[in-house]
Amino acid sequence: MDSNELSIVIVTFKSEEKIFTCLKSIPANLRVIVVENSNNNYFKKKVEDSFSNVECFLTGCNKGYAAANNLGLSKLKTKFALVLNPDTELDRNAIKHFNSFVNKKKDFWLLGPANNQETDFSSYQNDIIEVKNLKGFAIFLNLEKFNNYYFDEKYFLYFEEIDLCKRVEKKGGKIFLDKKIIIRHDGASSVNKESTNEFEKSRNWHWMWSTFYYHKKYKGYLIASIIIFPKLLSSFIKTIFYQLIFNIEKKNIYFCRMSGILNSMMGKKSWYRPSID
Repeated sequence: MDSNELSIVIVTFKSEEKIFTCLKSIPANLRVIVVENSNNNYFKKKVEDSFSNVECFLTGCNKGYAAANNLGLSKLKTKFALVLNPDTELDRNAIKHFNSFVNKKKDFWLLGPANNQETDFSSYQNDIIEVKNLKGFAIFLNLEKFNNYYFDEKYFLYFEEIDLCKRVEKKGGKIFLDKKIIIRHDGASSVNKESTNEFEKSRNWHWMWSTFYYHKKYKGYLIASIIIFPKLLSSFIKTIFYQLIFNIEKKNIYFCRMSGILNSMMGKKSWYRPSID
């Protein structure tokens, strides 16, 4: 497989501290699309001036992980794509092992590295393992399988890759891990450390919104309500408790969790955005 068959998409949002380590680890013969969820022209110029194989698109505002990835994927002409988080780093043989995988499993839909997954696969005898889910920090996509419909853009944050894997499973598609493909993942936030509290409120809001939306999408409203009710009750109680002891920071976190659940239950869009300049 040559470099004309694989491209890379990286979605960023104030990820200057992380993205350059990631880009340096990518072979220079691969096209990279960076989608920055802002109007940061300085970031765009810096990235494009530093790497001749990188093209950066600005969304103008924070459109979320799913919509930004779909924008990046729509720019590709290759058979395959690798969707990366900006806080990742490719092992020097990662692409070589991907090429070997493609020669063995031409009919795959999704592929991920076996490291940094929910399950430890190091003791498995086979290098290639069929699974039902992948973590979203690094996913190879066989673009021909998706008919230009990749991530559900109703998600702003969280559950995007879980939803993608569920759709592949329902269509009878194959999802694999390859132990030979190593992509390191920092695991920390890909956002600068400024305005941490505001970002935490946003993360909690969207985690709850996406949790209910996902279960409603695949299990129906009633089952989703039963699943989410303990989290709703807990968030309500903790909001009141932290208000009474004047811990406003934690009160705001649990209020956001409760708000995310209620907005999702009422069928409202995933509208909350962090106030980060």
